[in-house]
Amino acid sequence: MEDYAYLFKIVFIGNAGVGKTCLVRRLTQRTFSSGQAATIGVDFMIKTLFVNGLKVKLQIWDTAGQERFRSITQSYYRSAHCLILVYDISSQPSFDSLPHWCRDIDLYTGTGISSGSNRNVFKVLVGNKCDKEREVPEYIAANFADNHNFDLFMETSALESENVERLFHEIAENLVLRSESEKSNTVTRAQNYDVNVKATDKNRIIKQCANCQSL
Repeated sequence: MEDYAYLFKIVFIGNAGVGKTCLVRRLTQRTFSSGQAATIGVDFMIKTLFVNGLKVKLQIWDTAGQERFRSITQSYYRSAHCLILVYDISSQPSFDSLPHWCRDIDLYTGTGISSGSNRNVFKVLVGNKCDKEREVPEYIAANFADNHNFDLFMETSALESENVERLFHEIAENLVLRSESEKSNTVTRAQNYDVNVKATDKNRIIKQCANCQSL
């Protein structure tokens, strides 16, 4: 029997060296390593949180940023509940690459693919390494997030653990809220369908009775 209320798949994407793995390890292991080796392919970790008393399990997929692994990591986009695109605020080139990543997101989660698309994915833009000297102004990144329809934008520091817990709690809260809303809409649609069926059956009975009386 499942011991959690919700299970969400979260996928980290972005250039190599922006600190994706450091963010994941800071959250799941409460550790930081400045000599963190680059991810090869995809790494996987679990984090459990509580949202409004509900136990929420996060499957966190840390993907490699190198181009040679792109075809592997793209396959994880479709089934993700949340995509976290990370750049380094101390690296303008990492920010300049974001449009390329956004095209991938649109292609593999949007209208570009008719089968397996995931149009309801929760998109997050994260500016990491805010403990370093800034090259990317925060307002520029915030405008980018707004213009590209990201659901959440936040700056973090894996080194100093700044906003890391907050980031994941806000994501979990939003995903639970979405799921609860979808459940409510499903129940409403089912109730409306039941009412319509009963009304149709009632009209059919009335019509049949009228036909009987006319005989």
